[in-house]
Amino acid sequence: MRSVTYSMSVSLDGYIVGPDGSFDWTGPDEEVFRFWIDEIREVGVHLMGRRLYETMLYWETADQNPSLDDSELEWASIWKPLPKVVFSTTLSTVRGNARLASGGLAEEIERLRAEPGKGDIAIGGATLAAEAAALDLIDEYRAMVYPVLVGGGISFFPQHERRVDLELLDTRTFSSRVVYLRYRVAR
Repeated sequence: MRSVTYSMSVSLDGYIVGPDGSFDWTGPDEEVFRFWIDEIREVGVHLMGRRLYETMLYWETADQNPSLDDSELEWASIWKPLPKVVFSTTLSTVRGNARLASGGLAEEIERLRAEPGKGDIAIGGATLAAEAAALDLIDEYRAMVYPVLVGGGISFFPQHERRVDLELLDTRTFSSRVVYLRYRVAR
């Protein structure tokens, strides 16, 4: 069965964006960016909310930008054809290899798990991840922890009133002092 993973960059104090909505502190160096490229290769479908979808729209046409380096072109070549499911109550259409979710999150994940296909079901965006966590649908948490305290913003971790035990699967420290943590939900 395909795993559901939640993976994003996060500040040491647990936020994916700061109080002003900025995430400029996540600008990856080449080593971290190469890691993200390798990670996205393992994804079969990416689920996201409207905000992340709108942020990632850049990559739908980025390959036309002559100033991109080889790594950015490689990312675009993987991201663009990747199937995406967008959860939004305000969008009526989406572009690229994306579709609007036709059901609730649990129904979409159940359908995707039942379909033949390779690769993880990745969830991007804290709001959507919080909903998935509340429904006990996340199998793995993957955090790229940046050495910065932003003091508030949107929390990486879902806020719910139940304990979730995790088992450490992998960790890696990059030369930029960014630390990758990969945990499986202990069931």
